[in-house]
Amino acid sequence: MNAPESTKTFKLVGTRPVRPDGIDKVTGRAIYGPDFVASGMLHGAILRSPHAHARIVGIDTSKAASLPGVKAVITGADFPEQKIGEVAGGEVSSSLTDVARNCMAHGKVLYVGHAVAAVAATSLEVAQAALALIVVEYDVLPHVITIAEALAADAPLLHEGMITKGLDGATKPSNLSAGFTLARGDAAAAMVDAEVVVSSRFTTSLVHQGYLEPHACVATWNADGQAQMWCSSQGHYEMRGFTAGILQMPVSDLRVYPLEIGGGFGGKTTVYLEPVTMLLSKQSGRPVRLAMNRQEVFTATNPAAASHIDITLGARADGTFVAMQMEFWNQSGAFAGNTIYSSAATAMGAYRVADAHVQGWDVVTNTPKCGSYRAPGAPPIAMALEGAIDELALKLGMDAIDLRIKNAVRPGDPGPMGIPHGKIGYVECLEAAKAHPHWTAPLGPNQGRGVAGAFWGNYGGPSTASVALGADGTVMVTTGSPDIGGSRASMAIMAAETLGVAYDTVRVAIADTGSLGYSMLTGGSRVTFATGKAVIGACRKVIDTLLERATVLLGAEPGTVTWADGVAHGPNGASLSIGAIAGKFHQFSGPVSAEESVNPADFLPGFAVHICDTEIDPETGHVSVTRYTAIQDVGTAIHPDYVEGQMQGGAAQGIGWALNEAYVFDAQGRMDNSGFLDYRMPVCSDLPMIDTVMIEVPNPGHPYGVKGVGEPPIVPPLGAVANAVSNAIGVRMRDLPLSPERIWSALMAKP
Repeated sequence: MNAPESTKTFKLVGTRPVRPDGIDKVTGRAIYGPDFVASGMLHGAILRSPHAHARIVGIDTSKAASLPGVKAVITGADFPEQKIGEVAGGEVSSSLTDVARNCMAHGKVLYVGHAVAAVAATSLEVAQAALALIVVEYDVLPHVITIAEALAADAPLLHEGMITKGLDGATKPSNLSAGFTLARGDAAAAMVDAEVVVSSRFTTSLVHQGYLEPHACVATWNADGQAQMWCSSQGHYEMRGFTAGILQMPVSDLRVYPLEIGGGFGGKTTVYLEPVTMLLSKQSGRPVRLAMNRQEVFTATNPAAASHIDITLGARADGTFVAMQMEFWNQSGAFAGNTIYSSAATAMGAYRVADAHVQGWDVVTNTPKCGSYRAPGAPPIAMALEGAIDELALKLGMDAIDLRIKNAVRPGDPGPMGIPHGKIGYVECLEAAKAHPHWTAPLGPNQGRGVAGAFWGNYGGPSTASVALGADGTVMVTTGSPDIGGSRASMAIMAAETLGVAYDTVRVAIADTGSLGYSMLTGGSRVTFATGKAVIGACRKVIDTLLERATVLLGAEPGTVTWADGVAHGPNGASLSIGAIAGKFHQFSGPVSAEESVNPADFLPGFAVHICDTEIDPETGHVSVTRYTAIQDVGTAIHPDYVEGQMQGGAAQGIGWALNEAYVFDAQGRMDNSGFLDYRMPVCSDLPMIDTVMIEVPNPGHPYGVKGVGEPPIVPPLGAVANAVSNAIGVRMRDLPLSPERIWSALMAKP
């Protein structure tokens, strides 16, 4: 597509109109997953494992099935035998076996909370009573909860036949599911010549995305094989692909209707309840509803991986990085994960290091399966890298930002995979941080300041959109991308900008899977970029049709009519408005509409720099964040309010990850803090106002310069907070969360 113009030439891009779905959401009219009901539906409930690791010797469901009001009972044996491979149509690109076994255990349970049976009954009370009648005989096995336990020589194996992928010569099963290496040059040889070297281990814990809306689903499987499903997710096409693949039904037989989503952050990109609900409906012949409570959300959905990271960073005396060696282990929970790839890319994406070697390992444990959380795999790696850079700056006696500027990647430098970076703005972000008043503001007693940068790769991916005109010239935009961060508004802005019409004449709808072609899920910071391209492309097709019809209506010669400001301009000052043309559809081949499908690869990575001030209570070790500034290369801010909101939200989540949040398990592998009272996420009173600075370096690959902005903001906070706390107490803190007891212990251990 055409290169973007300066934002000063735009009329709507960069403005801040009210979001089109805002009123419904603040007044309670919006329908979320737990709100949806179907006529005659049954209520489902799931029996979950009390053991972290056990063989299922037998399940007796006869008493539950005979309870009055119970209409269906299923176990793992009721699911089709799984096939390794992709779902037809490419909607799901991973093996379905692990996804299916995570939805319902078969043979073994692998974590406390693993589903083992489900029932559907005329009321939730009857369903829960039926669960108590199901008898499960377990052969309890030893379990592993931490990375260290899983890697021990005598560790029990979660998957007896699992051989490490990516490890040459591996023949013996282990709890390492995969390894991955990124390298350039000869890091070991270059490190010998480094004049200053730092080497450290950093660790992080399992954390949850913390969305407020629990998972919920209503499904009905008709006698003719046609099925419908209503759920909130980040990608209803993915829900269709996973569910149809697991149940081995044609994708075309399942129609998924998207509901509003009350938060996801990567946590609603896969299925948990959906195949179970569908199978209960098939067995009962009735619509079935399943919904999780908060404890189930914590114990049976996908937290972000814990990590152990060993890093060695070497530099010349002038601060030039010469070598980096990193080895890390990401905890993926009960089934293999995929964060090692983005983790490795994060390590290689932000700085010029001629010789680098990054090795990542995926480790399975008897904990809930880990998954995506806003820039999956990146925040822990960035924390370790940015901590090492801070240690290097102290050794060199250099300003922490100056050291980063000296080594930051520029356009044309190789990215993680060796492909040159395009038009990126990392240096501009660092320079803005250096010039910001926050960086030089005085600090008080027990206070410290930290800075951290970040790289996130972003993504494009397939999207479909349609644009249709009403007879009055109003515009209906339909996409397949669930709206999590205000994408309805951004789509409306880009459509109105392209067509030259007023923002309030555009409406945006999210189509169900039977009404529009496939769109990849809302994730990877891709929607405003990729789905926006589809919307713009469809709008341009609409303009072409309008010009063709205007040419006929005006009696003009082909090529003499132009489009500007929502009006067709012909020779001799003649013109027709968009409504005047659209209303004449009976004279032509029908209403004006167009559809566009895209799969763009010209996305650009995101970069961010965060500055954090902390104050430590030396008597308790409590940490207060007193000031916070988030700076980011945002490409072009289509709707600045929502870009700033993404930056602030990511910072808030990252601060919680750094200071408070962690899964806590007892000796039996049970989660001790599976509720918001004990799982301590930051609330408004815990945080200062987060200042934002948007650096606009437009992406030439998008008509309006869009870069993904949703995920980069969560990457720097872990490092920024850890660096601030370390500088406040004079002790390098490398293990998250930075809980009061950890801080207090570090203070007590000081000489």
